[in-house]
Formats: sequence, C-alpha cells, structure tokens
Amino acid sequence: MTIYLNGQYMPIEEAKISVLDRGFIFGDGVYEVIPVYSRKAFRLAEHLRRLQHSLDGIKLANPYSDGEWTGIINELIARNAGEDQYLYLHITRGVAKRDHAFPSPPVKPTVFMMSNPLPTPPADLLHSGVACITAPDNRWLRCDIKAISLLPNVLLRQMAVDAGCAETILIRTESKTEDAFMTEGAASNIFVVKDGKLLAPPKDNLMLPGITYDVILEIAAANGIPHEVRRIAVAEVHAADELLLTSSTKEVLAITQLDGKPVGSGKPGPMFARLHSLYQDFKRNVMRAH
Repeated sequence: MTIYLNGQYMPIEEAKISVLDRGFIFGDGVYEVIPVYSRKAFRLAEHLRRLQHSLDGIKLANPYSDGEWTGIINELIARNAGEDQYLYLHITRGVAKRDHAFPSPPVKPTVFMMSNPLPTPPADLLHSGVACITAPDNRWLRCDIKAISLLPNVLLRQMAVDAGCAETILIRTESKTEDAFMTEGAASNIFVVKDGKLLAPPKDNLMLPGITYDVILEIAAANGIPHEVRRIAVAEVHAADELLLTSSTKEVLAITQLDGKPVGSGKPGPMFARLHSLYQDFKRNVMRAH
C-alpha cells in the first residue's frame, strides 16, 4: 500500500509520525472518507467542502487548495491497486509541546492519506438486511465536525458488535421536557420510512452531514419520492415500516431488526429496493460524467 504523508508518497511501512503530534496526544484533528469508483473519486467537491467545514470547526487552516487536494488524491489513487477504493484523509494540528492551547505561532499540520479496497455490501446483506440496536447518544455537541477523536463513536459501535449487530442507532434528549429523538448511527446516517414517506433527521450540530445522506435526498427529490427532513421521535423509529442505513462505504442497507424486534415485515422493503437501485444508477451516471 502506498500512502501520502506530509508531501511524500511512500509504503505504509515507512510512515513515521512524532509521538508529540497533537493528533496522537489530544485527538486534535479531522478526517474524511472518500469512496473511489472505477479509479475516480466520488463526489469529491462535496467531500472537500465537508473537510473545509470540519477544519473551520476546529480553527485549523486548510493546508491545501481544492486543486492541490484533487492532484494529491488522484495521484494516490493511481499509485494503489483496485478499481474501487476508499481514501482515508487525516489532518492534525501538527507537532508541538504538549499544551492544551493551540501552538503559537502555529506549526505545520500533519497530513496523512491512505487507500484501502472498497468492498460493496454483499448480496446476502442486501437480501436480508442488517440488525441494529439503539443507545443514548452521549457524544459532544459538535457532531457536525468530522473529528478524529472518535472514542464515543467507537464505544457505541462496539455495543452493536457485542450484540451481534451491524450498527447502533443513537437517541438523544436535549431537555427533560423534550421527547427523545434519533440523531444518526455510530458510523452512519439513518432514514425512517413510514406510510411511503422517507423521513430524515436534520443536518444540524448533532449529526455528521453525510455525503450519501445528501445523495439519497437528491434521488428522492428527483424521482418524486415523498420525503421530509425533521426531527424524528424515538417512537417513530420503533414504529417504522422500514429503516435505512447509509454511509460512503456501505452505500444503502435495509435495517430489518431493531433491538431484537423486526422492522416492518422483517425483510428489506420497497423503499429500500427503489432507493438502492436508484443509487446505483446515480453512481454510474456521476462516474460516466467525469
């Protein structure tokens, strides 16, 4: 595997980062995951826009222009095998004496990027769907920043693994007088389907603005699928006809079991079948346009 680190391409075995890097010491950095189909980065402009939002959120200057990022990304794709890949991009505030305050003057950010094979969900998962659990969303209030300090997400995701499930759906309550509502998955976005309508939680500070989330809503709008973006009460999640999980690496999956009980019929439903097919068409059309 060839990786990119601070201006150089090298085998991953040769990569070295200081133990004083603020990403290692504090988790002071952000990341991005970009799928690659047929050796072309998917929705690159949108991913770079989200990266800029994350960098702005932690007050870290972007080390590269969009054009420079595009050149580095395309070169890394070319240096690694596989038509379909996913790129992991990682930026920290850099190497400095351990102090909670930002280094003054600022130091050079650490920039790391690697490529891995991108496996699409296997046919049996598309046919059966996946099981999920729910848990309280105990993370911080800036979940819109794609921060590398992911320990809460790691623990929540491990809850699903320990339960033999694919994902943990997160439930949050902002006040004692407010009904609990769904935010997202530990590493995904979640959609609810009820009476033929697709429901999506709003893109606010309590969830990561998923690129695949955006694509699903664009597809719904373009194909006349009724949809609504609003807060979704936990009762609506449990009463859903269908639940859908989306992410850059999983694309679209049906959730067919939640907290040990079937979702709807317990099988992938018609909304999943339609959106999965439309997503594949959308993906092919976008990549042909490159």
